[in-house]
Parts: sequence; C-alpha cells; structure tokens
Amino acid sequence: MASTQTDTPRTAPIRAGVIGYGLSGRVFHAPFLAANPDFSLDVIVTSNAERGAAALEAYPSVQVLATAEELFARGDLDLVVIGTPPETHVPLAHAALDAGLAVVIDKPFSTNSHDGWELLNRAASLGLPITVFQNRRWDGDFLTLRALLADGALGEVYTFESRFESFRPGPARSWKAGATPAAGGGILFDLGAHLIDQAVQLFGPIDDVTAEVHSRRPDAAADDDTFVSLHHGSGVTSHLWMSKFAAQVGPRYRVLGSEAAYVKWGLDGQEEAIQAGARPSDPDFGLEPESAWGTLGIDGATRVVPTERGRYVGFYAELADALLRGAPLPVNPADAIRTIEVIERIHAANR
Repeated sequence: MASTQTDTPRTAPIRAGVIGYGLSGRVFHAPFLAANPDFSLDVIVTSNAERGAAALEAYPSVQVLATAEELFARGDLDLVVIGTPPETHVPLAHAALDAGLAVVIDKPFSTNSHDGWELLNRAASLGLPITVFQNRRWDGDFLTLRALLADGALGEVYTFESRFESFRPGPARSWKAGATPAAGGGILFDLGAHLIDQAVQLFGPIDDVTAEVHSRRPDAAADDDTFVSLHHGSGVTSHLWMSKFAAQVGPRYRVLGSEAAYVKWGLDGQEEAIQAGARPSDPDFGLEPESAWGTLGIDGATRVVPTERGRYVGFYAELADALLRGAPLPVNPADAIRTIEVIERIHAANR
C-alpha cells in the first residue's frame, strides 16, 4: 500500500498543471494553487474555448492546453491535479504516474475500489505521491465540530446527523446527466463521498451500513436522493442525507450527546465565495457571519458557537509540506477508497 509520505521531496515552486476547468478546476483547485507561493500554476487543460479564455483572463501567465497528452509531454511539471469526470480519474492518474508526476485526484478517487487500490499500489511502487481532494475536511463547520468533540463538549455522542440537501429538481447538468454509478455518477459518489468521509473522520471505522437509494428524476441514470445509516465501531450511529429534492432543507449538522447537542444550519461558504469572485487571500475569506453560527447545549439552555474559519487553503498548504518537506500527505487516498467500498456495498444492496 502507498505511503502517506513523500519519498523524494521536491523544490519550490512546485510546478503544477490542472486538468479540467469546469467547477472543479475553476473553483476548487486553480484559485488555491495560485494563492500559495509554494506552487506555480503553469498549465490548465481544457478543450472548451470559452473556459480556456476564462482561464487566461484569471491567470494570464498560465498556458492553456487542449489535451492532457500535451501536458504529460511537457516534461517540466512536478504535480498534476485531475478535476475531470470520475471515469477519467484512474486512466489520467496512470498517465501522470507514467510521466513521473505527483498526483491530486478530485473525489471520488476512482469509480470502483479495485481500480483505486491498483492505482494506489502502482504509485507506491514508483515512489510517487498521490492524494485525493477531500476538501470538506476543511469546511469551517466540520473543523468546529471536530474541536467540540475533542473538548468533550457533547459528552458521549450517540447520533450524528449530517446533510447536503438542496432543491434542484430540473435536469442534471453537464456530464452528470447521463453518468451511471459504474461511471461514478449519482449523489452517493458526489456528495456521499464527502458525508461518509466526514463521518469516518469523526467517529471511526464502519461495521454496518444500510441505505435508501432513490432516483427521483424520471430519466435519471443514477441516484439523486439518498439516505445512509452507518454504525461505527465506536458505537456512534451516523445518519446522512444527500438530496437534490429537499424543498425545505434540514440542518447541516445535528449531533446528539449525553451532555449536549450541536446544531448547525447552512453550508460552508468557501465555494460560494469563489464563485462570486472572492480570492483565498482575501482577509475575510472562509469566515462565516455570526447569523450562521451553530448552537451548543440543551433546549432552553444553548449558546452560540463561533464557526472556525474554513480553510480549503489548508489542503494545498499540507500538500506543499508533503512535497517539499516530506510531511504526510493531506489525505491518505486509502481513506477515499474505503469510502468507495462503502458506496459499492450500498449500490450492490439496492440494485
């Protein structure tokens, strides 16, 4: 199995290329690479002329290429970030390893666990670092909840409720419209990959899972409204909702313990802020307004808990430490593959 550390540290700046300039490359990767002086954003790959023009406008010094093959042929990069549809992740990552590059793959790491383990083991055999962008580990609300748990503020936790819900009943956009679960399509592979990962990070390995998997759209190729129940070896039960059909959304988190509960509404705002033109270097980036803070306590005796600053910059800061100074990678890809195994188990039981 691949090490979570880098065998041969590189030198700064880390010369990076991003494959894909849709939502992933445009919002989650390019801005954070460009904001970190340990990286040099040198290449963006997109075959879409409009997206290529937008990339050049945002990053005038970048080279826009039409194909990943052109990127791999350059021979002067250190890192590739893969932000393309899930079924392309594994073949692009193998090509990146062939080119001697460190690799970041957007979630899901792969569309099936077999290919994921094979890719991870190959990276280990080549001594090349590979990791996965589980950015929701750096959401402000997740960081806040993790700190409350570490302080014992809730006592013994019984139940963890977590939701990514919205109301978007129209046709799915872009590649997602026709993507089946075998191609990494559906809300379990999309939002579930985050919700399951967060639950395991907080409460440990899973020993049982049940789910209700629905496709609400008449022409849906995969699930778009799903509930998952996880039982952790620690004794905690996680209830996870992911839906595009929630006309009234529930709380982002509701965590029940023997001494108190923590309830938090609303999504982390970093994605929305980037979409609106903010930059990771802005002084207030990642800060949440007081009106959105969660509450801790029992009915009739609660207090507001300030939300920690969201830090998607933390992923790339930790990646730089790994590539330049031999620190552990920000996310062990084995975690992501185990999440895929859970998703496979759910789909197999609900066919």
